[in-house]
Amino acid sequence: MLTTRAYRDAADLRQMVNLLLQDRSARDAHAYPSPSDLHELVAVASGCEDVRLWFDESGALIASALVDSYNNLVFQIDAAQTDWQLEREIVAFGVERLRARANSDQDMTLDASCSARDRARVALLLRNGFVQRPERSIHLLRSLHDPIAPPRLPEGCVIRPSEGAAEADEWVRLHRQAFGTEHMTVDERLAMLEAPSYDPQGDLVLVAPDGRLVAYCMCQIDHEENARRGRQEGCTDPIATHPAYQRRRLASALLSAGLLLLRKRGMDWAAMGTNSENERLLRLALAAGFQVESTRLRFSRAIELSE
Repeated sequence: MLTTRAYRDAADLRQMVNLLLQDRSARDAHAYPSPSDLHELVAVASGCEDVRLWFDESGALIASALVDSYNNLVFQIDAAQTDWQLEREIVAFGVERLRARANSDQDMTLDASCSARDRARVALLLRNGFVQRPERSIHLLRSLHDPIAPPRLPEGCVIRPSEGAAEADEWVRLHRQAFGTEHMTVDERLAMLEAPSYDPQGDLVLVAPDGRLVAYCMCQIDHEENARRGRQEGCTDPIATHPAYQRRRLASALLSAGLLLLRKRGMDWAAMGTNSENERLLRLALAAGFQVESTRLRFSRAIELSE
């Protein structure tokens, strides 16, 4: 007999991370979420009711799920569990959370994603009413032993580490302007600063001659994940540039600075991710020596609020 309840505290988070690590193979080493992602997701959840856990008869955690602020259902199920009722409960939880947070009569979609290699997860999503979307998430990889072009900046521009919480408001404004979104919040930015893999010196910003932040690149190293995999790897995303400063190779300069920083830290590999529709960033990554390592499929399930 399974039992279920809402998230409570850091002890629950440790169990969620352990469950995540139990089922990750070397092939899926870059699967989302990583342990660091999970810390951020739980930290910015609207409340404990947005994170749910399932336990077996012995009290062991066998599944967890959360619905993030972008209406993504992120879940993990113990590989030994084959009962389809559990997956139906997880999806039902996601639907219930969307209806609870709805503030209009407009229908919504519950979104999810998984590795293109994970046929079992694809089948799970399809049999639970999700439909595959055309866009994909792309994971890229680059050796840091290959040549790295030095950063080239327009006169008066400077690359420096972010001041963290002290300029969180400005960083959030830059992010929203760069991506044309209202989704990023100061609380989400502050949660990034508390993630285990956050590196203050790798949190790079590009400052214009007038002192404004006009671009950024977050470089991070997940030392726990590297130790588990026996690999020295860091990441160089997200990357963003204010619309008024695009097409000036600022992102290219930031990426070069980030790659050099990771090499200096002793990393052998740099990873980054982007959306298949973000052609500009994909071209930037390929031009900087990255190659596509894997893709992640995206799915949506329409939710009628009156259902």
